[in-house]
Amino acid sequence: MPYLVRLADRALRDMEAIYEFIDAEASENAFAWFNDLAREIYSLERFPERGAVTRESTKLRHLLFGKKPSTYRIIYAVDKRKHLVNVLHIRHGARAALSTKGKKQM
Repeated sequence: MPYLVRLADRALRDMEAIYEFIDAEASENAFAWFNDLAREIYSLERFPERGAVTRESTKLRHLLFGKKPSTYRIIYAVDKRKHLVNVLHIRHGARAALSTKGKKQM
């Protein structure tokens, strides 16, 4: 049974920012790269646990997408009971680790 992939508001904002940053409307290559990113995210419906557990939390997983220097981390949580993948955040791989100090666990 496939999982439902849902993007959190934060992940949607991340996608919009990436789209604007790479100027996907002006370049066919950038547009194709962005579509490949989206395809990678939605492939989690079939293989939700293929991503590695994150260093920030054992409850989160991440996929790496792209090649250096343009590698992005797709950070998500899997709810096996509900057959749901919640994509929480998409961030550039060069950024510092997520901070969970003072915040409830994702």
